[in-house]
Amino acid sequence: MASAVPEWVDPELYPFRGEVLDIDGHRLHYIDEGSGPTLLFLHGNPTWSFVWRGVIARLSGSFRCVAPDLPGFGLSTAPPDFDGRPASIAAVIERFVTELNLRDAVLVAQDWGGPIGLAVAERMPDRFAGLALGNTWAWPITGDPHFERFSAVMGGPVGARLIRRANLFVNLMIPLGHRRRSLTRDEMRHYRAALATPARRQASAVLPREIVHSAEFLREVEQGLDGVREMPALLVWADRDIAFRRTELERWRRELPAATVVEIPGAGHFLQSDAPDEFAAALRAWHRAGVAPVAR
Repeated sequence: MASAVPEWVDPELYPFRGEVLDIDGHRLHYIDEGSGPTLLFLHGNPTWSFVWRGVIARLSGSFRCVAPDLPGFGLSTAPPDFDGRPASIAAVIERFVTELNLRDAVLVAQDWGGPIGLAVAERMPDRFAGLALGNTWAWPITGDPHFERFSAVMGGPVGARLIRRANLFVNLMIPLGHRRRSLTRDEMRHYRAALATPARRQASAVLPREIVHSAEFLREVEQGLDGVREMPALLVWADRDIAFRRTELERWRRELPAATVVEIPGAGHFLQSDAPDEFAAALRAWHRAGVAPVAR
């Protein structure tokens, strides 16, 4: 079977075969590398599984690394009527987990991958053995000026138009989300090519608005934390993130008081790409220290 990865993807930067799963009109691209305990990697906006490549390359010798591109991102496609809201994305990922029959998986998530993945884990906790979360959140942020301003600007009519027409979210946010290093021209080409047309940028244009408009979904995720709070948890936190601050880290410490916390000084929002060595090392050490299969 031919690889699902198109020719414009550089195999040196993204040395993965790629698979495709059809789910309710979605053509979901994913990578499934290595063997061993399962790690389910979920990205955020406006990235794709490409953002996890450094971490996966370091861990696939010891783990099964499964990383889908969310509907409408990366090499995945969504049907024309797909609304791109996080609750709808979570429903697709829930089907993905079921179709692949993932068991005893550790959710590894950052940005929007956090609440989306947690929604899935909360609905089927018997399939998950632990949580490894990068800079993310899992509760409504209505009333927080930091997030409301961003959502209003980037998710409003002008911001959404610039995202669709000028690929603003890729061109602005991905460089800003790297503080330890500057992305190469080839790396940026892979992010731009994945969202190469205004139609392809629809999903990326929807999610900034949903930071505020999906308060009900985020409230359900927050309430569902009770069901996963006993799972082993790891928090890997970048301290130079323009989005998630120490305020959010301290909230996570309260929500998951038994979690192992590893801070990565100097790293930006896309910490898995900015500091893949440290992220992978933290995940490996934490997993070795005691992530047990789910008792059934």
